[in-house]
Amino acid sequence: MSRRIFTAALLTVACLGAVRLPLSADEKKIVALTPADAGPDYALQGEYTGTIRGENGDVRLGLQVIALGKGKFRAFGLPGGLPGDGWDASERVEANGEVADGKLIVSCEQGRAEIRGEDALVMNPDGVELGILEKVYRKSATLGAKPPEGAVVLFDGTSAEAFEKGRIEDGLLLEGTTSKQKFGSFRLHLEFLLSFMPEASGQGRANSGCYMQGRYETQILDSFGLTGEHNECGGIYTVKKPDVNMCFPPLAWQTYDVEFTQAKFDADGKKVAHARMTVKHNGVLIHKDVEVDHATTASPLPEGPGPGPIYLQNHGNPIRFRNIWVVPKE
Repeated sequence: MSRRIFTAALLTVACLGAVRLPLSADEKKIVALTPADAGPDYALQGEYTGTIRGENGDVRLGLQVIALGKGKFRAFGLPGGLPGDGWDASERVEANGEVADGKLIVSCEQGRAEIRGEDALVMNPDGVELGILEKVYRKSATLGAKPPEGAVVLFDGTSAEAFEKGRIEDGLLLEGTTSKQKFGSFRLHLEFLLSFMPEASGQGRANSGCYMQGRYETQILDSFGLTGEHNECGGIYTVKKPDVNMCFPPLAWQTYDVEFTQAKFDADGKKVAHARMTVKHNGVLIHKDVEVDHATTASPLPEGPGPGPIYLQNHGNPIRFRNIWVVPKE
């Protein structure tokens, strides 16, 4: 084959997208479900809290450190403590940094912090030490909640028979499945684990969703450290953002506890009352009796008078679930 023909052939294949060379180790994006697979940045990401010296005395400070991939990080300082534990949402200080010479330092005009894995040293802009924040690994107050009498256990780690095309890996339920049983109004307990995807962002970062009746979505997403919007973790999709963003860092087990009241329809099939939801995320109330006036656009089922399943969305990212049970209500 002549050089000219060979070159033309390569260009043709490239344009068609038929050939893709293997990615190098540096080009591969991390998608991890365990700390062992997450890489060195995972050990630095997380939540830190403690007391530092302020201008008018000691103040409590929370710090959320978010991995962005390849040694880069974003952090948010939260005066008063962490979300759901002292922070009043009145102020949020952003800092950025990257690992250099084996150290991670995030900085902004107000000061800087050296993230050291199990703690963070906080300094003022001149480098004067103000205090040390300890790393914390929070757990939901409802983690491991036992199903009460009368509950329908959808998944306890032993079988996925309660789900259509349910898949289990290492005793955990995978994303992309629908409960065989359908429900009207109910109380739901669900535990989920977000994959660690530091180089992804927005809706591409550990995305899934839990759909009540296969109609109304409570978003599942790695929204750790973000503002908390309707399309972020805890949000009722396109309806309402959570009152507080309670998303823990990825690879930490998290909980949803949902009180769902189904929509009501008259004999002619006309809706006379919207569905309603009360949601706790990691044990903290984030939605109280919220009116949900429409089904989520991507929902498997349209609104209607009949019951519907619990649907765990597959949005192309690995998510794991466990300890799923439902208490039907009259």
